[in-house]
Amino acid sequence: MLTVTTVNVNGLRAAAKKGFVEWLAGTSADAVCLQEVRAEEAQLPEEVRSPEGWFTVHAPAAAKGRAGVSLYTRREPDAVRIGFGSAEFDSSGRYVEADLPGVTVASLYLPSGEVGTERQDEKYRFMGEFLPYLKELRTRAAAEGREVVVCGDWNIAHREADLKNWKSNKKNAGFLPEEREWLSRVLDEGDGGYVDVVRALHPEQEGPYSWWSYRGRAFDNDSGWRIDYQIATPGLAAKAVKAHVERAASHGERWSDHAPVTAVYEL
Repeated sequence: MLTVTTVNVNGLRAAAKKGFVEWLAGTSADAVCLQEVRAEEAQLPEEVRSPEGWFTVHAPAAAKGRAGVSLYTRREPDAVRIGFGSAEFDSSGRYVEADLPGVTVASLYLPSGEVGTERQDEKYRFMGEFLPYLKELRTRAAAEGREVVVCGDWNIAHREADLKNWKSNKKNAGFLPEEREWLSRVLDEGDGGYVDVVRALHPEQEGPYSWWSYRGRAFDNDSGWRIDYQIATPGLAAKAVKAHVERAASHGERWSDHAPVTAVYEL
């Protein structure tokens, strides 16, 4: 069995004070992928930087206080790679991957974007470079007899079922037609060739949402977005036996505005 969890921590130092440390101590995951760490390794407390029983790799952004991804694994990876060969994005704290026996696990923080701004242009540039890399990664892994799972905050709700208020968000970043079409390409058998693991296991479910705004009563009303995914090669996706969102019991018990998304693979 391989259990993988992904979560955007919305600032790891803040999350550590709100319950992340206790969550990590209690998780049964074999690999944990974090996004939006927003800290350099030296800034993290010891119990977060290098917790007992875990091997960790931290990939902070060159721009202080922004982005940042991390990977925690129970066993030492055979290899670790930061970035995906992009001159623009490899120092932006957006991507890290580790080779475990038979599977490559990656943590991705895709830019969020904002319509009509440079941030949206940045998002499109990232998407333009990242899809060819995903194809290359899938091909390389297959040649080595490996599977792949790219976990993280993809910052795109793919379908109407992936966000509560889809009608009012059709012109907003995260649910734009161009973004959704790109994600469709990632998941196209003849193009990207990957599988949305949670959706494959729960094809008819609304959500399950993984992010709720801190504004208003979004969490209490379950007015959320499903933007945190485990996107896997078909061979690994077929071995997924269950997946769920670890939604906090109450608003006050949240340690991030995202919730962990966990999948169990029967290898």
